Amino acid sequence: MFFRQRLAANATLSYFFGCAGLQKAVAVDVVAGDENWFLQEAEKAGVRIAHVIDTHVHADHFSGGPELARLAGASYHLHESNLGRTAFAFSPLRDGQRLESGNVLVDVIHTPGHTPDSVCLLVRDLRRGDEPWFVITGDTLFVGAVGRPDLAGHEREMAAQLYDTLHTRLLSLPAELEIYPGHQAGSSCGAGLSGKPASTIGFEKRFNPMLSMSRDAFVSALTADIPPQPADMEHIVQANLRGAVPVAATV
Repeated sequence: MFFRQRLAANATLSYFFGCAGLQKAVAVDVVAGDENWFLQEAEKAGVRIAHVIDTHVHADHFSGGPELARLAGASYHLHESNLGRTAFAFSPLRDGQRLESGNVLVDVIHTPGHTPDSVCLLVRDLRRGDEPWFVITGDTLFVGAVGRPDLAGHEREMAAQLYDTLHTRLLSLPAELEIYPGHQAGSSCGAGLSGKPASTIGFEKRFNPMLSMSRDAFVSALTADIPPQPADMEHIVQANLRGAVPVAATV
């Protein structure tokens, strides 16, 4: 497996990985304007981009996912709950679905809480073994923090859903599993994010302050100190749902 992590605008972390041997790759959470970087990395690695995934409909940046998928001739994926919301066709993701990229397998975990459509991606490399190697956690679990619950409204309800998601879907994964989040320090998608761009499930269970609380305490803490919403959030969300990214965002 090859693996690239890219720090983009707004402290966003994007990912590009896949199987060099069988020449297939996956791009995750592409920021508009970075499409050529992914195409160039694909050319250097000698691979074809087969899947482009957004872990949710982003509210803090314009997505380059649909455009990269168009340029690369790849499938573009969002969670199935977005069917009927978007103005364009996409390949829907469902919980438990598996995507193949050569010897690299990507298992979809539906992880609502930050947004209703959030997914995490559990990745394994069959050349190394059958066990998962890492999980891309989007804006559900950060290093040192968790995702904000208010972007879809109903913040206390969403915070409770996020608690359940974390404790039933992610924290039950192996302690040694690496996590790669969708943002690091400087993002408006959560509070208290670390500048470190990776961690493990075990380390976060021990040292992430949000993961040692009761459900009620978690909901109260997460909704007590919500940072300001991203600038132009509604405009960005609607543009991402239309697939109509402003030209300035792609330059």
